[in-house]
Amino acid sequence: MKVFLLGAGPGDPGLLTVKARDVLAGADVIVYDALAFEGLLALAPPGAERIYVGKVAGNHALPQERINALLVAKAREGKIVARLKGGDPYIFGRGGEEGEALHDAGVPFEEVPGVSSAIAAPAYAGIPLTHRDFSSSVTIVTGHENPGKEKSAHNWQALAQSASTLVFVMGMANLPRIAENLISAGLDPQTPAALVYRGTTPRQRSLVSTIAQLPEAARGKDFSNPSVVVVGRVAGLAEKLNWFEQKPLFGKSVVVTRAREQAGGIAAALSGLGAEVLEFPTIAIRPPADFSALDSAVARLAEYDWTVFTSANGVRSFFDRLALAGKDCRALAGCKVAAIGPATAEVLGSRGIRADFVPECYVAEGVAEGLLRAAPLKGRRILLPRAAGARDVLPRELGKAGAQVDVVTAYETVPANARKDEILSRLAEGGLDCVSFGSSSTVENFLAQVPADVVRQSGSRLAAIGPVTAGTLRDNALECHIMPREYTVPALVEAIKDFFAPCP
Repeated sequence: MKVFLLGAGPGDPGLLTVKARDVLAGADVIVYDALAFEGLLALAPPGAERIYVGKVAGNHALPQERINALLVAKAREGKIVARLKGGDPYIFGRGGEEGEALHDAGVPFEEVPGVSSAIAAPAYAGIPLTHRDFSSSVTIVTGHENPGKEKSAHNWQALAQSASTLVFVMGMANLPRIAENLISAGLDPQTPAALVYRGTTPRQRSLVSTIAQLPEAARGKDFSNPSVVVVGRVAGLAEKLNWFEQKPLFGKSVVVTRAREQAGGIAAALSGLGAEVLEFPTIAIRPPADFSALDSAVARLAEYDWTVFTSANGVRSFFDRLALAGKDCRALAGCKVAAIGPATAEVLGSRGIRADFVPECYVAEGVAEGLLRAAPLKGRRILLPRAAGARDVLPRELGKAGAQVDVVTAYETVPANARKDEILSRLAEGGLDCVSFGSSSTVENFLAQVPADVVRQSGSRLAAIGPVTAGTLRDNALECHIMPREYTVPALVEAIKDFFAPCP
């Protein structure tokens, strides 16, 4: 048994430490708070128990004493417990109190530091907390003091005269009082000051002013907690150093509708460009009800002249069955292999197969036309392992050329509906800039959950990976606003970037 007090970091999942990631991967129980971001929970084993104990102003899922008792109880069950806390557990995170409770109960524990928002949020807003010309020290202060207290716990005169960069966390409610106390204690009213809301996340917003004017400048601009207040001359560097908010898709929200198994690449690419990515897998990949046709084809691979893969999922399923049959890539030695596009070819390459043919146009029509030009197909036997219910264009065209085509089901796609309510709400509010579609099935399954009228009225731009997917949008009376010239995920990401942030 053991409890790990883990720092989840400030919001950007990439700032989670390697050690915290490894602890999550081996945990039996995850006890997480409101600022331990949802995507990190996916790093835990599927069977791990997940317990939310978040605290939002005025709404505590559990009081601190019960959280302490919960950690002790779960550890005494012989489990590895990951206590996931936003930022760093020991910087205004009450991790010290939890550590004391565990010590007193005789429960072994470790603290795994996290990147604190007090440091990271200013950095993402272009504010270095120290600078040789402006500040050689940093003071981190809680701004969450009860306004009704007769006397503040802070020595405002010491803070004002320290020549240190001051960082206030959880201070939005008291911002006018913070400014007033600092100025009354002797701080120059023209001292640069800044606010950073939800730092390091795609929802980040920042504001730079002076300490005297900051409360008024923030009024009506919806700066609330979690925000960081930075006071000091370094705040004036934000104009030069604010790199994060200059990303081409910063401030844009993009829905990714690909299956969860496929969404990682496009989601990471869009996030890297600054977008808020909402993964809404409208389809899920699952094994077919019956593998007998695929297994029979695998047993007779020597009979085929070509094997044609139309998706990365088809490659994975095919090679999984090949392995179960006690075979590997050598079983394809006498058979040429075609891939519908570079992503499918890349997965083939990872399995030790270099595709003999990849069409210039990455759709089924392109595969058919290219194969007909590349080799005589009359009398040839072609294996086509693919999704159940896929379009019949490819086998039909190959059959017309005289080929014998065996279409076998390698996997199925089924509808998924996670986050449906959130997506509907954001669309209704006009709060989604783009919805991206990687296949016709993602369009169809998306519209099975979200009415086309809602999509039209939202004003969201619709992006399709290629003409077939764009055609499915048009079939549903929806306009395709974005489509790349090359029908690949990287090209789709680039097209979305160019649409929202065209090059000067």
